[in-house]
Amino acid sequence: MNKPSMTSNRPYLLRAFYEWITDNKCTPYLLVDTHLPGVLVPQQHVNDDGQIVLNVSETAVMGLTMDNYAIRFNARFGGVPTDIQVPVGAVVGIYARENGQGMVFEPEETPEPPEPTPPTSLKKPAKKPSLRVVK
Repeated sequence: MNKPSMTSNRPYLLRAFYEWITDNKCTPYLLVDTHLPGVLVPQQHVNDDGQIVLNVSETAVMGLTMDNYAIRFNARFGGVPTDIQVPVGAVVGIYARENGQGMVFEPEETPEPPEPTPPTSLKKPAKKPSLRVVK
């Protein structure tokens, strides 16, 4: 029996932890791996390991959206408004600044597309119809 393939649970856990952290009057921080494609952050704030910590509290960002594919918002870096985009797969962890409680995620592997299956039967190509003169 084939098991149904499921989408990543990471975006759901990120939203749940964000809500839990903010409901407890703490500041949510995201740890992001900037090496992954689709990450748009100010590179001057990325550390030597290719990571950046982002404060995503309501007072630090504008227009925060967290869908199943990415986290997007606008924040100020050095006083300059900057649009930020972080694919959910690039989030290494989410935690509360005040006490460090949160969650670290395992790296997700992008599934390889399935290889094409060979035909189960090798049929001979059908002959073209032909006309013959009968006397």
